[in-house]
Amino acid sequence: MRGRAATTIELSPHGASNSGHAIVVSGANLIADPAGALYWPDEGALAVADLHLEKGSAFAARGVLLPPYDTAATLGRLGRLIARYAPRLLISLGDNFHDGGGPARMTSTDRNSLSALQRGRDWVWIAGNHDPDPADGIGGRFADTLALGPLTFRHKPSDTASEGEIAGHLHPQARVARRGRAMSRRCFAADGQRLIMPAFGAYTGGLNVRDRAFAVLFGTLDFTAHMLGDSRLYAVAAARCLPD
Repeated sequence: MRGRAATTIELSPHGASNSGHAIVVSGANLIADPAGALYWPDEGALAVADLHLEKGSAFAARGVLLPPYDTAATLGRLGRLIARYAPRLLISLGDNFHDGGGPARMTSTDRNSLSALQRGRDWVWIAGNHDPDPADGIGGRFADTLALGPLTFRHKPSDTASEGEIAGHLHPQARVARRGRAMSRRCFAADGQRLIMPAFGAYTGGLNVRDRAFAVLFGTLDFTAHMLGDSRLYAVAAARCLPD
């Protein structure tokens, strides 16, 4: 911890067990789920970010062997959220696949699972830096951004306009000390005007919210890290989180 004493933070849960808690962004009332998804009840919209499907097979092609089950695991978690919220619209905020060849590497079982999840709802794939081009055979529709009411959904946070922005890309993660031990968890990073979503994919890492990238985006450390717990979320001021 770079020679500094760790500040112990008593984490305060928000929401009941197995539920999310409310986050307001530009007047839109959203529900942050402990699984790392965002639900917008007024629009019946469920958003996830950075699925990185087929990351395992991409690594295998380079000789780095990982268990080839990340796509099935990620779709399984997503399926449970869809069953919980029954959204009319699913928004996947870019880096949906780990690379452009990912859709072609999907097994028939995973492809059928994805098709079943899409049935009966609108599904929007937002372009990411890992998968900037539309893909064949994965259903849904493709867009660079999606504007809906006061919110704009995109993959990479904008360097300028941030009002009502919901983005991914940075894989936010918060590090705190609890009972004398440091722990890191994925988190939502939000300040009421903009929200950065945690990565949803099974093999995705994280970037500490004390990294300069977040201070530049928010203009300050005056934002909140909504840390993912097993069954609830915990809100911690970014300024109280620990650097790596």
